Amino acid sequence: MYKQKKNEKSTKNKWKRSRSRMYGIGILIVTLCLTACEKEEHRMEEVQLEEVEKSESDSEERQNQSASEVSDGERQPKTIWVYVSGAVCTPGVYELPEGSRLFEALERAGGMTEAADQSFLNQAELLTDGVQIQVPTKEEVASGIAAEANTSGAPGESGKTSQGKVNLNTATKEELMTLPGIGEAKADSILTYRESAGGFQSIEQIKEIEGIKDGVFEKIKERITV
Repeated sequence: MYKQKKNEKSTKNKWKRSRSRMYGIGILIVTLCLTACEKEEHRMEEVQLEEVEKSESDSEERQNQSASEVSDGERQPKTIWVYVSGAVCTPGVYELPEGSRLFEALERAGGMTEAADQSFLNQAELLTDGVQIQVPTKEEVASGIAAEANTSGAPGESGKTSQGKVNLNTATKEELMTLPGIGEAKADSILTYRESAGGFQSIEQIKEIEGIKDGVFEKIKERITV
């Protein structure tokens, strides 16, 4: 009897231990499953995050590419058309990049002829679309019938006389800049002086302007009047 009870007790203990192990194994399996699920969920989040970042990167790249294309389009040089006539080798209408100067138009027309008065025009003048550049000959300038160098491209009251001289009291900035040695800065100074002094009384008075001394005056004295 005693041995039988002892065996039964031993069997119960073995069953308890076996059940405990099964519980432990079950808990371990559940833990492993949960861990695997968490890892899979974490991996999916990383994949989704990578996809979002890639999508944002692609979108940004497309925007940059689009901006670059627009920028390239803006950088494409615009052009102007000018008519070069008079004492040049090949008179005609020429296409030039926007921002070109008068000397560049003359080069496109083959340059000035030997008969041209090369000091009559301001070759550094900035050109605008649709202007006509008339290059006079030395004979035309000497006789006082030099063709008017219309580089302003705008109609209106002219500051030049019928003899082609520039009137210091009525000339526009563009017309002043047709004088040899008179660029934009000097033209602005002439206009400022004219306004403050109430006009020019004589052509010699222009020498009172800073930057316009005897050298410049000798070049323009035959081209100006008051």
